[in-house]
Amino acid sequence: MTLPTVEHETAANPSRSIIWLHGLGADGNDFAPIVPELVDPAWPALRFVFPHAPVRPVTINNGMPMRAWYDVVGFDARAPEDEAGVRASIAAVEALIAREHERGVPVGRIVLAGFSQGGAIALAAGLCHAQALAGIVALSTYLPIAAVVARERSAANAATPIFQAHGSADPVVVMQRGTDTRDRLQALGCTVDWHSYPMAHAVCAEEIADLRHWLGARLVA
Repeated sequence: MTLPTVEHETAANPSRSIIWLHGLGADGNDFAPIVPELVDPAWPALRFVFPHAPVRPVTINNGMPMRAWYDVVGFDARAPEDEAGVRASIAAVEALIAREHERGVPVGRIVLAGFSQGGAIALAAGLCHAQALAGIVALSTYLPIAAVVARERSAANAATPIFQAHGSADPVVVMQRGTDTRDRLQALGCTVDWHSYPMAHAVCAEEIADLRHWLGARLVA
C-alpha cells in the first residue's frame, strides 16, 4: 500500500518528480510551502510528492506515537538503530518511485529529497535504488545503518549527485554527524555538493536558493 501524500504539480503533465520526506513528528504538509521559492517558472512541469510517514511510538520522545520514518533511541551517533524501520521506509519510498514511473516520469528524472529523518531515508533509499535517479537531497541529516547501506548500495546510483546541507548550530543532528556523513559518502565514491549555513535544525533562504540552482542543473537537462 502506497503512503498517503500531499502533491503539488507546477504545470500539467509533469515529466519530472521530487519525492520529499519530512522530519520526525512533522507530516507531508511541512515542506509544501517552499515550492514557490524553490521552483523556477521556466523549468519543465514538475510534480512534488510529500508523503506522510506512518505513526509509530518513538523511544526518544518517551514512546509517544508520532509520524516517524523509523524509531529513534538517541540522537548520538553510537545509539542503536532501528534497521527494520529504516528498511520498511526504504520499501515505502521504492513504492513511491514505482508509482511516479507508472505515471510517466522516468526514474532518471526523479529526485529523492528529505529533511532530518526524512533526509536519512532519502540517502539510504537513493543509494540502494536499482536504477539511476536524477539526484538525492539530504538536509540536516546523516546516513542511517551506514554499514548496511555501504554493503547493499546499487552501482546504478554510485555517481548520482547528492546535495547535502547542514546548520553549523544544529542542536538535534549535530554538525559533526553531517560532516562525518559527507566524508563517508565521499569515501564510497559519491559526488557530494556540501553546504553549511549559520542556522540550527532548520532551513534558510540561502539554502533554498542554493538548492534551486542545484535542482535546475539536474531537472532541466
